Amino acid sequence: MSFPKLFLFLTLPLYVLDQITKIWTVVRFPPPWSLDSFDIPIVENFFHLVRVHNQGVAFGFGNGTAWAPVVFLIVPLIALSMIRIFWKKGVFSNPLSQIAVAMLLSGILGNLTDRLLQGFLLEDLKSAEFWHRLSEGYVVDFIAIKIPYYDKLIPSSGGWWPAFNVADSCICIAAFLLFIGGIRDEQRSKKA
Repeated sequence: MSFPKLFLFLTLPLYVLDQITKIWTVVRFPPPWSLDSFDIPIVENFFHLVRVHNQGVAFGFGNGTAWAPVVFLIVPLIALSMIRIFWKKGVFSNPLSQIAVAMLLSGILGNLTDRLLQGFLLEDLKSAEFWHRLSEGYVVDFIAIKIPYYDKLIPSSGGWWPAFNVADSCICIAAFLLFIGGIRDEQRSKKA
């Protein structure tokens, strides 16, 4: 499938879904530092909607550090550049890897949009300088899932997997698809 079709029919709809769900979360829930409740159980003690601000990456790594906002603005830009280069070189030649790249793009663009814009939406920073507001950017996470026995591995979690969003889901599914695509390519080359 051509890149424009994949972008239009997969990347763009997933990106829009990600942004709509994040906007809903920000409008519906008070900020995480608020004393108000910001947890809606969908399936009690298994699937909840929450509002989490994540300046770091997976599992909150880098959250609250001075370097995270800068690094995690630069890394997605590098990733987007590398995807473009690899696409032009034909690295993503099979349909599975092309679908994975389309999903990966939606995830990267969704979280990058948050990092670029969310700091400017914080009421407390309305009078702050541009760079300070940019550095306060964060990703909105809102899906909380309790995983059996996860509390045995990470006792402080209470069994709750770190909150995530649609973009994070797209990135994880894309990584899985790229892995499967790589295995298939390897098997094809051995047969040839």
